[in-house]
This record gives sequence, C-alpha cells and structure tokens, in this order.
Amino acid sequence: MPFSIFYYTLSVLLYLLALPLLVYLSFKKKYKESIPSRFFLFKNPKFSYENGIWFHVCSFGEAKALAPILNDLKDKDVKITTVTQTGQNQVKKYAVETRYLPYEMFLPFWTKKQKVLVVLEAEFWYMLFATMFSKGTRIILLNARISEKSAKKYLQMAWFYKRILNKVEIIYAQSEADKNRFLALGATNIEVIGNIKLAGEIKQTKEYEKPKCEVIVAGSTHEGEEKAILEAFALYKRNAKLIIVPRHPERFDDVYALMHAYAKENDLSVSRISKTSSFEADLILVDAMGELNNMYAISDIAIVGGAFIEGIGGHNPLEPAHFGCKIITGKYFHDQKELYKYVHHVQYVESDEILGALTESKELPPSMVEETINLQTVINKIKQG
Repeated sequence: MPFSIFYYTLSVLLYLLALPLLVYLSFKKKYKESIPSRFFLFKNPKFSYENGIWFHVCSFGEAKALAPILNDLKDKDVKITTVTQTGQNQVKKYAVETRYLPYEMFLPFWTKKQKVLVVLEAEFWYMLFATMFSKGTRIILLNARISEKSAKKYLQMAWFYKRILNKVEIIYAQSEADKNRFLALGATNIEVIGNIKLAGEIKQTKEYEKPKCEVIVAGSTHEGEEKAILEAFALYKRNAKLIIVPRHPERFDDVYALMHAYAKENDLSVSRISKTSSFEADLILVDAMGELNNMYAISDIAIVGGAFIEGIGGHNPLEPAHFGCKIITGKYFHDQKELYKYVHHVQYVESDEILGALTESKELPPSMVEETINLQTVINKIKQG
C-alpha cells in the first residue's frame, strides 16, 4: 500500500510536468484521438458494466490477434482497451465496448471491477494491475513476452516488476526464452503456448487482379526504410512493380513525395491507391488502411519493414507467408523472433543488401508456415469464474 501511494503520487507529478507537451501533441494527427482520450478522458467514459471480460492491448497487431479468441466469447460481456489509435480503429470492428486505456493516475477512479483482465504482450502498467487486483479482478497475461533486447533493463528493475507479476493468476508466454525471463523476475505459474498470432485467420478484404509482371510489396515500412527499398528497386533490372505500404498513415504524404522524387529521377511512373485502384504505375503507394493483406495476395516478393533500422523490432511475417510471398526482412526483428521461428525460407539482410536479396529471390521457394496453435486452454481459463 505505501508503494502504491508513492507510485500514484509520482504519476501525478509526471502528469503535471508533461502537461504542456501533452497539449501540444494532442494537435498532432497521430495523437489527436488517443492523447485527449488517455490523458484528459475526452470521450472516454468508464465501461458501462462490471463483471465482464476486459482485454487490454497496445496497438494494431495485438488487437488483430484477439479475433479468434473473441469468436469463442460472443455470448460474454467483452470490453477492450488500447493505447494507440490504430489499435482502437481495429477493435472498433468487434461487437464489444471499446475505450482507450487512461493514464495511470486516472485508473483507480475510472476502472470498474471485472471478472477477468487479460493483458497482452508487455503492457505492464503498475496502477492497472494494482487497481484491478484490489477490486478482486483475476488477471491473466496472454502472449506474454520480454524481448532479448529488453531483458537486461527488466532485470535491473526486477523488484518493481515482481510487484506487478505477483498480482497475475497465470502467464501464457510465447516461448521458453520468455518463460525463463519471467522466472528471473520472480513470476510463477507460467505456461508456454506459443504466439497467439498463429491462430489468427489471415484473409483479404478485397480482391485485386494481379499485374502481369513481378510484384514486390514493401509492407509496414518505417521512416528510413522506404529510401533503401526505392534505391534497390531502381537498380533491380526486372519487369517489376513496387508497392509500398507504410506502417503509419500520418506518413503517407511524406512517403509519396519520396516515391515521386525517385520516379522522376529514374524515369518511372508513380500512383497512389486512394486516387486510382489500378496497378499500371511502376511505383504504387497504398495510402489506405486495411489493404496490406490484399497487397500480399497479389505479390511475389514481400519486403517486411520495421527490421532494417534498430529500435522497432520487426513486423508480422505470417501474413506474407500465408500468401506465398518470398520474404525479405532486416536483421533487427527482435520483437518478432518467435513468429519468424515458424516461417521458413526468409532472407535476413541489411538495408544495403536488399538489391542482392531481390536478385536471389528468383532461386528461392516461397515462404511458408507449418505450425498452428490451440487456444482452447486459454479460452477455458478466461471463462472460469
């Protein structure tokens, strides 16, 4: 109790210090919905009812991974919180109550007792765990992970994370390595079930006719990656098209400007899918959400972003593998190591090696996923009580 009071007081002081920055960021397109909701409770009321099943996820990937579990909980009172706007956009597609998770100092007053709180991956908010535990809510960690890169920092704060983890009923870890890292933090009752993203249904939302040439898609790219990919494509002597799908929508215009400059310099044509749904141009920007799988479905090669620069950790390779793409990605995929373990025939390269990887793809088989996961044990546990 004394520690919780100290932590809460600290959260208030940090909030007051950050207030000018929060106000400034709330006018940015990327945060115009999430920051007012999380830090000022704007259009973010308490959940309507108590004693339901509450899932908390961070962003788009985790939100999407919930789909197969939610299918088995259709008769239950389910609610979901997210941190990011892209995550919120995804969970709004489910027939459940959705909210943004408020900043920690609001949680003791904003939350209501639920039957169970299921927290995905590494969302370790102390006040969330402490508040819900004090209200008598069961807490489950699902798809839990601690990356190799982050493990040392967690261990340095083991005394703090032990306070969080001792409030958890069970931890469903992604891998044996994750289990060992949780054990080192003092956690108990850990089961390794694999990554729940293996259970997700991968499907298209729209069918496009595949161009009659080689199609390369650069999916979930981040700042700095598009430049390297465009440079490689400009030197790639093939009859091919390059489709770029940036990870964050607020970057669409900047990426298009970069593509336009490369098109002009290399005598290529460029288009954006919001203006025309044809694939006649050499370079095509997908400036619309929810289109990535549709692009993988018509592509021969997938360059999976988020792994060519440090600090991001890579993105989900299961989707391009499902559609039989030959996968090229970077070497900084530490957050996705567990998923890449299940995907065969992947090229891992530095950003200046993309051209060589494109050339070598001709000799390689398509990527594939063989493993599956059974979530019934998890679903039964969630339904208990």
